[in-house]
Amino acid sequence: MRLWGGHSTQFVRETTHNQIAEKLRAAFFQSYRYQPPPSEVNSWRNSLRAVASVFQEAALDDHGVMLEYRLPLSSRRLDLLVCGYDGAETQRANIIELKQWERCKEAVGDKLVTTFVGGAEREVLHPSAQVGGYQQYLEDTHTAFYDSEDPIQLDACAYLHNYFPDKGDVLFAPPFADLLHRYPVFTACDVDPLVQHLRDRFAGGRGLDVLRRIEQSKYRPSRKLMEHVADTIRGRSQWVLLDEQLVVFEKVLATARAGFRDQQGAVLIVKGSPGTGKSVVAINLMARLLAEGFNAHYATGSKAFTETLRRLVGSRGSPQFRYFNSYGEVQPHEIDVLICDESHRIREVSYSRFVPKAKRSTRAQIEELLAVAKVCVFLLDDHQVVRPGEIGSVDFIRQSAASAGSRVHEYELETQFRCAGSEGFIAWVENTLGIQRTANVLWDPQDSFDVRIMDSPAMVEDAIRQRVNEGFTGRMTAGFCWKWSDPLGGGDLVQDVSIGDYGRPWNAKPDARRLAPGVPPSSLWATDSGGFDQVGCVYTAQGFEFDYVGVIFGDDLVYDFDRQEWRGNPSRSFDKVVKSSGDRFVEFVKNAYRVLLTRGMKGCYVCFVDKDTERFVRSRMEA
Repeated sequence: MRLWGGHSTQFVRETTHNQIAEKLRAAFFQSYRYQPPPSEVNSWRNSLRAVASVFQEAALDDHGVMLEYRLPLSSRRLDLLVCGYDGAETQRANIIELKQWERCKEAVGDKLVTTFVGGAEREVLHPSAQVGGYQQYLEDTHTAFYDSEDPIQLDACAYLHNYFPDKGDVLFAPPFADLLHRYPVFTACDVDPLVQHLRDRFAGGRGLDVLRRIEQSKYRPSRKLMEHVADTIRGRSQWVLLDEQLVVFEKVLATARAGFRDQQGAVLIVKGSPGTGKSVVAINLMARLLAEGFNAHYATGSKAFTETLRRLVGSRGSPQFRYFNSYGEVQPHEIDVLICDESHRIREVSYSRFVPKAKRSTRAQIEELLAVAKVCVFLLDDHQVVRPGEIGSVDFIRQSAASAGSRVHEYELETQFRCAGSEGFIAWVENTLGIQRTANVLWDPQDSFDVRIMDSPAMVEDAIRQRVNEGFTGRMTAGFCWKWSDPLGGGDLVQDVSIGDYGRPWNAKPDARRLAPGVPPSSLWATDSGGFDQVGCVYTAQGFEFDYVGVIFGDDLVYDFDRQEWRGNPSRSFDKVVKSSGDRFVEFVKNAYRVLLTRGMKGCYVCFVDKDTERFVRSRMEA
């Protein structure tokens, strides 16, 4: 979808007559049902006037132009795309990213610079990296640029029409040399080089023919992209399937293949408690389906889990890994198979409380997910819902699928591959927390899974650190019983988790923009080695596993010996959403501690803020 498309002479005329920004404003409102911010309208007015002058200088008078073209299955929009034939009768297109920047400074991180944008100085992608990502995205996902004997040849550049570089400007520093070579940046001083760049590529004109071909082509990931993601996944030993996992994998795969050909559509539900391998099955399904040529997507409701997967497959493969709220404006059945991991995190609707009312859709999130794919695979655990608004459950998905007219198939994973293979540990946790009755009332210390209750968080951390020094993986986690501060001016984290002499920071906030060296963003806390020095909460730990997990059991949930029951203590919670959940507070906090306690594959070390709670848990352990 684009906001404006047409002939280059029309574009120049409407820009010269000060009409283009208003046309874009009207098209934006018609498409999104809310008004664009004034800053964006001013940006269109200023930047498009500058590029129109370049088009006149280059004599681009028979070419196709698209403005504000939205990338397939993405909220990102290209500023401008120009297309036509070159002198050798090859169809070509060129993305032009337009910036109003005036100055840049260095930033910490590859491919980043610091500039004034959005009312403040921010670390952003170097323009070459940004526009290069757009080019790679289109070449991987848009059939016009890969699917034929004569694909449209795509280039990309950036035009910073207000930028007058200094000698040795950071924008052109040596670390960016390769990016600049592939995706050049033109500044206010480079009108002639930009003119020549365009003349070299579009000498043959006839751009409307190329424009029509682009608009008539479809979204579908290229075979090369699918093979890239599949090969990356299959090359990792931690995702090898074993025993029951392999059985369920083969059953689900066969059902997904059959459901793809079924006009009625298919919904597959895979149930399993922590450690049964739901995500391992899901990731292997993704690899196999992509390798077989299916357009498969992997979606979750967890930023930490999704960003970790994107990091593993690289930026090129990241478009196949998305969030549950990514599919509101996607055409029905545009995806072959949608794999929804951690489906207990499905929400009522896809917008959050931070989305302005004008941008909100009232369509249920489950309806969006069911509509977008021919086959949907939902993997979930009913007891991992940890906050209001998360409504994913087996019953809910089953009923929603039936209402949509889909065939429903259900599978269950039971064999425990986490907690040293101890099915008894999870059952003991559930029984002890009063989540559900099980036969595991007492914990047997002779079990191979290493469970220890310690007197202080410092002791827990020391024990976990020793395991990490021995070559194992480990993290400290805690209930949400301490405030979560913004980083200090230099990017250092505040030691919010403070208990006596012990003090550690939470992992970085998801929206933290500048962090001190060695501090990973929240989405990478579970996998970056620097994450050990911070305490993780349930939202960053959920979906991950470590060899050893340390848990600080706070006083938002305590055991009341007088009433012989668990009691919630909302006044001790700093989770604003959960503490206002009323009668469901205890349920959510119990589920949160169940998640934290079951992250370990070899051991779980715990300390308790409330000593009555500690005594109760110890009473459930054999001497």
